[in-house]
Amino acid sequence: MNDTKNNNIKMKSNALDKAMNWSIKGLIATVWGSTILFGVYILIFYFLALIQGNMEQWNGVLKGLYDPNTRAATLGVGIHFAGGGIILILGCIQLLDWLRIQYPALHRWLGRVYILSAFGAAIGGLVFIFTKGTIGGLIMDIGFAGYGILTFLAAFLTLKFARARNIKRHRAWGIRLFALAIGSWLYRMDYGFWILFMDGVGHTPNFNGSFDYFMVFFFYLPNLLVAEVFIGEREIMKSKWAKAFAIISVSLATAFLLLATYSFTNELWLPKIIDSLYGTH
Repeated sequence: MNDTKNNNIKMKSNALDKAMNWSIKGLIATVWGSTILFGVYILIFYFLALIQGNMEQWNGVLKGLYDPNTRAATLGVGIHFAGGGIILILGCIQLLDWLRIQYPALHRWLGRVYILSAFGAAIGGLVFIFTKGTIGGLIMDIGFAGYGILTFLAAFLTLKFARARNIKRHRAWGIRLFALAIGSWLYRMDYGFWILFMDGVGHTPNFNGSFDYFMVFFFYLPNLLVAEVFIGEREIMKSKWAKAFAIISVSLATAFLLLATYSFTNELWLPKIIDSLYGTH
């Protein structure tokens, strides 16, 4: 009797583990697909405009981003966009274990591009902040500067431990760097959700509302806490109720991200990519 009961409990636990595993894979696939789309959009719309000398189109998406009187800021933010787009695309690839194991040379070369792009994104953003300032003022300056400094630090330590052949610490800082890299993508996702479900309460056109000030830190600091979960390699979810809650939460997050990705792609990313490539704007 007890054996039958134990077997039933074990089967239910295995089913929950499988469901949680698939839900996490679905979330990761959604995040990777969405960040790659966003990275392509950033590279084509923003960086291509810099190369073509058509930076005025930036202001159609982000008010006051381009100012012909602040060339250093324009160059800085252009490099920031280029680096940011590359790390969003390569970050997903660099975290694949099979690539690192089967093609170590490719992993190393892509890693060099990844780190260099992260440095460019961080330094370019900081140049823009210190030479022009953000639209939201001092609080946004502080929040975004902190993001740039942490990104630079994570990139530096990822490189440092790779060169020292300390794989465990290299992996840990690589995960932290990716968690920071997706911050710019999460910033758009969070605003999309907030405007959709809360009608933009606390958001102003000049990004100096209560929600705007909250977001200048929220879009990257919680990411680092989540990164520690992936780095920790310890059992966090033990009870069946905790696992069931995690499955529901992850599934809902995946559904929301799919909805937001579809909305952004259909209404902003894809039209801007087409306009940039074919000159229909």
